Amino acid sequence: MTRFVVDASAALRLAEIDTPVPEAHELLAPTLLRSQALSAMHGAVHRGDLTSAEGRARLARLNRMSIRLLGDGVLRSTAWKIADELGWESTYAAEYVALTRLQADFLVTLDDDLVRAVEGVVATAPFEALLDPAA
Repeated sequence: MTRFVVDASAALRLAEIDTPVPEAHELLAPTLLRSQALSAMHGAVHRGDLTSAEGRARLARLNRMSIRLLGDGVLRSTAWKIADELGWESTYAAEYVALTRLQADFLVTLDDDLVRAVEGVVATAPFEALLDPAA
């Protein structure tokens, strides 16, 4: 079994394409995923990129996905340390990196800047790895 940490961008892409993740994969995310996804969908609707019905449908699909949400003190402490190591002001992305370091094989994000920033810190995988049972 491959364990992937998915950030909000990757989780929302899964909800957009509505394709099941192979059973050979386990998805993990920090608890902040739900709030970030909600904000991203609200923003897309507000900008006119999606209708309200489309945004709400994606959130409903996301909420039905089997993503194990974690947010304990060890994760938060590790996120703080990683944000310090990488010189980040915010700890939001650091929570995904920390969870990958603590419990997963790969981080999956659509954010190319984040992929570059964590090179050598944690392993990353392309979005397509989530759909490949051999990954």
